[in-house]
Amino acid sequence: MRITAIHETAVPISSAIRNAYIDFSRMTTSVVALVTDVVREGRRVVGYGFNSNGRYAQSGLLRERFIPRLMGAAPASLLDDAGTNLDPHRIAACLMANEKPGGHGERSVAVGVLDMAAWDAVAKIEGKPLYRLLADRYNGGRADEKVFVYAAGGYYYPGKDTQALKDEMKRYVDLGYSVVKLKIGGAALADDVRRVEAVMSVMGAGEKVAVDANGRFDLKTAVDYARALAPYGLFWYEEAGDPLDFALQVELANHYPHAMATGENLFSMQDACNLVRYGGMRPERDWLQFDCALSYGLVEYTRTLAMLKEHGWSARRCIPHGGHQMSLNIAAGLGLGGTESYPGVFQPYGGFADGVPVERGYVRMPDAPGVGFEAKGDLWRVMSRMAV
Repeated sequence: MRITAIHETAVPISSAIRNAYIDFSRMTTSVVALVTDVVREGRRVVGYGFNSNGRYAQSGLLRERFIPRLMGAAPASLLDDAGTNLDPHRIAACLMANEKPGGHGERSVAVGVLDMAAWDAVAKIEGKPLYRLLADRYNGGRADEKVFVYAAGGYYYPGKDTQALKDEMKRYVDLGYSVVKLKIGGAALADDVRRVEAVMSVMGAGEKVAVDANGRFDLKTAVDYARALAPYGLFWYEEAGDPLDFALQVELANHYPHAMATGENLFSMQDACNLVRYGGMRPERDWLQFDCALSYGLVEYTRTLAMLKEHGWSARRCIPHGGHQMSLNIAAGLGLGGTESYPGVFQPYGGFADGVPVERGYVRMPDAPGVGFEAKGDLWRVMSRMAV
């Protein structure tokens, strides 16, 4: 068997929303189709992948470097020992051949897109949902049949007042979510506190509300927010400062007694290792948000989970960023604590399979081969056009 073609396109996921750091008016994502010569149930197996929101499409890197490198490899070098399926670990090694370590830049996103497509194809060739395949290979066959998900929203939007924010959160509750998240740092502290209190009035308790500063704050501002938010006992206080400012994170822990979260903008196992070594994160209460679609993919994520275990962290403290089906499969198959969800934005790439409701904050896993893109109609309409 072999990979016969890889197609890539850049598509918009633009929106008028903004967080504390960026707006999404020109945001794009790369979508790839990895075509194989394997046929299952009368159809050629094609694996699909895309990168998470917050990082732009990677067309240049994919078309100039990584797709040619993969297509130029000897087909047998990309297969498992039995020669009957692709081997994502060997594909990852091929993609990173002749690449210097460190300085990950945007290449971790490009590689993550291809990694997702490879795993989608591998699971389809085996005829299994990806989460089942991962559980069998890495988790002793144990898979979670349902996964905790929280609704990420509360973005700043032109003309969006407190009542509109409350209405948004009510919609999420009506959809079945038990925890919601809103953005902070894009307004004055007093205004953000009022926004938090408004969301709490909908949710009924601070422990059902998370906040996300998207790395906006310097140390003084981060501490000011910590002191203002501490009485509410929030679900978490996310990414207060620059994701690589571990000293800020260490000091912040001295001022904020409740759960904190970070990691979505760290793009390798080594970056994750530095965070748990030097970032003051507390394995009994804090959360890690590494997103495989931005950080070289699932192969690298398995290395990250092994590293975390060595440092005394449970996989249950990982709730990935991204709100996509890949993170959902990883959470179910590898026993993570849950995953993010975007019920109202970044469509059609955010969200999960059609007809699978959120029930008391959990999503049940669909029985679709691969990542399950075909079970999400609006996304499948985009992807299915690529494998012609």
